[in-house]
Formats: sequence, C-alpha cells, structure tokens
Amino acid sequence: MAPAARVHLLDGRPAVTLSAGDLAATFVPELGMIGASLTRDGGEFLSLPGGLDGYAKGHTTGLPLLAPWANRLSGDEYRVGALTVDVSDAPRVHRDANGLPIHGTLTADAGWELVRVATDARSAVLVGRLDVGSRPELLESFPFPHELTLEYRLDATALTVATTVRATGRRRVPVSFGWHPYLRLPGVRRNALRVVLPACRHLLLDDRGIPTGEGHKRAAEAEPLGSRTFDDHFALARDRRLGLEGGGHSLRLLLDRNYGYAQVYAPADQNFVALEPMTAPIDALVTGSCPFVSPGQAFTARFSIAIA
Repeated sequence: MAPAARVHLLDGRPAVTLSAGDLAATFVPELGMIGASLTRDGGEFLSLPGGLDGYAKGHTTGLPLLAPWANRLSGDEYRVGALTVDVSDAPRVHRDANGLPIHGTLTADAGWELVRVATDARSAVLVGRLDVGSRPELLESFPFPHELTLEYRLDATALTVATTVRATGRRRVPVSFGWHPYLRLPGVRRNALRVVLPACRHLLLDDRGIPTGEGHKRAAEAEPLGSRTFDDHFALARDRRLGLEGGGHSLRLLLDRNYGYAQVYAPADQNFVALEPMTAPIDALVTGSCPFVSPGQAFTARFSIAIA
C-alpha cells in the first residue's frame, strides 16, 4: 500500500493517521501530539491505559512525549548556572505518589502547531511545533526559551520519531526529555512476552525512584517476562536496541546516540511493557547530568519502533 496521511476524528478529537504498507499510526495533535495507535495488519502494538480522556487529565498512555524532563526530579528545586528554579508552585507540574515532580509539564498540551502532513514515495510524515518561549505558564517551571519540533515518519517497516529542541532565547537549554511508549503485542498475554534488552549498566534507584549513584553491568537478555516486574533504569552502551517478542511478533525500539538512557516499566497487573528512551538520566536537571543546547543551536534525538 502506498504511503498515505488522513485527517479524521478520534473520540471527537481531530487526529492524523499515517499509513505505509501494512503499518498505520494515529496521532492527536491537540493532546500533546500523542501517539494513540500503532497497528500492523490491524493488530495493535500500543496500549492506552486510561484512554485519551485519562491522558487529557494528566496520566501517561499510548506514545507520549515527556518534556522538559522525563521521569522524576528528586525535589522542587534545580539549579542551572546562577539560576535557581523552584517548581513548588508552578502550574502544570505533575507529581508521583511521593509528591515528586514527574514527566514534565507538556502532557496533553493543546498548543502544538500542525506544520506538515505529507507523503513521499516511501513514507508518510506528520510534523508539529511548540514554542515554549511564548508560554509563561511553561517558562515558570522551565525558564529556558526554546522551540520543540516533533516529526513522525512512518514507512513500511517502522515508525521513526525525531524530537528537536532549538534554543530561542539567551540562555542555554538543558535537555532532559524522553518518551514513554506503552508497548504490547497483539494477542500475546503478559506471561508469554519476551523482553529484549542490550548489554548495559543497571542504575540502582532508591525507594522514591531516584538514582543512588550505584549500579552494575547487566548482560544482554531475551527472556520471558513471566511474573517479573520492571521499574528499572539503564545507562545504555553501543547497542541501543530494546524490544518485545512473542506470538510470532517482533518489536524493536532502536535508539540513536542521543538517547543514552532508558527506563523499563512493566507492572504486575498490566499487559504492556513501557520501553522509555531518555536523553538524560533520572533527576538530571537537579544533578546537572544532562546535555545543553546553546542559544541559536539545536539538539535532535531519534528513535524508531520497528515491527516484524
């Protein structure tokens, strides 16, 4: 099937579905550009716990961007150079069960501009842009003016997601975004899933989910999920391929060099595994362990979800 792009309604909201070959992916621009579906021959590879209404209320689901930070901060203050930022009273800050700021401030943001919906000989493309520098309620918790651009590109084998941060102000911009894809294999129950992880360093977390500074090497694996659970943080090495297998399906998450970290989340009572690309470790804004974008410059990170 030739690549195609279709604008339609999904649960009453404008949506864009890209298709190429037997793959199709659906996105909802007015809800943070969230990915709401990824199918092959009609079989669904994304899980939507809570649905789009839950996402609109602040709960992650599907394929959501986590920005300007992914995962948690260890407290309400962080420092960049001489600037101290306090997010304790800032709007749009979500909190976990321990009261820690989690997953940034862009969940279900309605401010994305739809820049491009197009096709070429091999792929279908959706591009959206968000000017964080023009949004006082976002700058209150992250006072670093920048522009975010998302490009979703679907071909017959994979969905590729490119995220670009362009510094538009006079300050350099800390880069600590990530993604939280809730992945499943159609028709495959939890105990029949195999989790594929590369050789990496397992970073230990405390009981709040914050890195302790300790870790250990972990060998590559392709093992049954079974009764295991995950909420684990990894520093990746040269091999940056994670995935799921089972029921005749194979899904691979392929990360570029700008995604040096990943979180794997698989709770006991759900039939999904979240394989989460991250540009920086958990709590990077507080520890300062993240890359920076200088004024006028840009940073792009890409990952692909390949299905076979």
